[in-house]
Amino acid sequence: MIRKVLVANRGEIAVRIIRACRDLGIASVAVYSDPDRDALHVRMADEAYHIGPALARDSYLRVDKLIDVAKRSGADAIHPGYGFLSEKEVLPAACVEAGITFIGPSAEAMAAMGEKTAARRRMHAAGVPIVPGALEGVDADQAARIAGEIGFPIILKAAAGGGGKGVRVVERPEDLGSALRGAVSEAVSSFGDGTVYVERYVSPARHIEIQIIADSHGNCVYLGERECSIQRRLQKLVEESPSVVVDEALRRRMGEAAVAAARAVGYVNAGTIEFLVDSDRNFYFMEMNTRLQVEHPVTELVTGIDLVREQIRVASGLPLSFTQEDIRPRGHAIECRISAEDPFNNFLPAIGVVEALREPLGPGVRVDSALYEGLNVTVDYDPLLSKLIVWGADRDEAIRRMRRALDEYEIVGVRTTIPFHQILMESEDFASGRFDTGFLARRWPALAEEIPDRRDEAALLAAAVAHVRGHQVKKPAPAVNGGTNPWKLLARRAALRQL
Repeated sequence: MIRKVLVANRGEIAVRIIRACRDLGIASVAVYSDPDRDALHVRMADEAYHIGPALARDSYLRVDKLIDVAKRSGADAIHPGYGFLSEKEVLPAACVEAGITFIGPSAEAMAAMGEKTAARRRMHAAGVPIVPGALEGVDADQAARIAGEIGFPIILKAAAGGGGKGVRVVERPEDLGSALRGAVSEAVSSFGDGTVYVERYVSPARHIEIQIIADSHGNCVYLGERECSIQRRLQKLVEESPSVVVDEALRRRMGEAAVAAARAVGYVNAGTIEFLVDSDRNFYFMEMNTRLQVEHPVTELVTGIDLVREQIRVASGLPLSFTQEDIRPRGHAIECRISAEDPFNNFLPAIGVVEALREPLGPGVRVDSALYEGLNVTVDYDPLLSKLIVWGADRDEAIRRMRRALDEYEIVGVRTTIPFHQILMESEDFASGRFDTGFLARRWPALAEEIPDRRDEAALLAAAVAHVRGHQVKKPAPAVNGGTNPWKLLARRAALRQL
């Protein structure tokens, strides 16, 4: 069994992995950059090592520094989390060379699924449905020819991409040239690779992903689906399981396709196969994420399976602790990503110090977070601060529970997306399941007008918090998210001796 794990990440996912290690009786090692010196993951780990300045390329993306820390600390395994190096085959390859266990797939499997056109070719050969389009990168002439064959609208995608980078939707032939140049330019700047391919743009569509996990003993299991259609500019904001459009027959067909996709590349450990589902309930392979997903908690809540624990067990050479027949999803789970972004200002990144914090509790509520009072939120890294996840016996109960949890969630000092989620959870379209990947693009302007702008209340609450703590506010009044009357909230905190 693995004895000590270096967590090659930061923020809430690093905290999540450290907790799983502690549950297993495994020692943990944190790494941190200059601004993360006082971060929660650093405080929680058994050991912590400085690896460089704020720039990720000089710290969290330095494979040599991670391997050096693993050797110095005696860590016999590295968990990459998500983001950073989690889908870069250079890290698992370096681990093999150093005799360190990588908690994830092999470099070969990662490379096979990481480049999108190669993955499409493999899936096509394995009989997994793919979106009609190119199987190779295209130039302007090839893009025009293929677009003529499959019909507009089309979508251009970076072959080395992810996270919505290097992607352009093209509605008309006359826009193809400029869109291709833009996609190539962004792909080069984001990934160092300007290869772009073309697919039919499936719209309206649902974004449905299947969680799989495989061990080195030949077992591969799918753990149901996650609905990821609530997106803004191709970035997921809300995820849930199960999906309202997936019945048992479709779930089985998509699950079996996901397992076939994983087996086609000899995949071992946790991964996710992402599909588009059209209005006729046809599904098409989009890509495979060869890592743990941000939204993995919703699967954990409906299946009762700790995915990080299973990742560590699989990497230790143990078989899965369950079979396909053991997977019996129960109830409904929803996750809201709480990010340092201002929904009053086109979701621009927000900065500030967390002056006061109250995270929701109660039945069916889980918060995966790296927040603490005094945390300095900067723009150095991804704006994700925490994940609020709830479980209910059915979808209606889960939505009601999420509304309650969002109302309880208070973050003073940094603007967050909590108000956005509050309005979304009250939306009739969301409650009825009438949405697709284009939902927010169509409805966001109207939804934005419904968000109560509580910036005046934020100023009052920040001043009251500062007064109780015996100091003055020396910067512009910070934001408040969640809750109602700030003076009532202050009184509640004082009564609970939280200040």
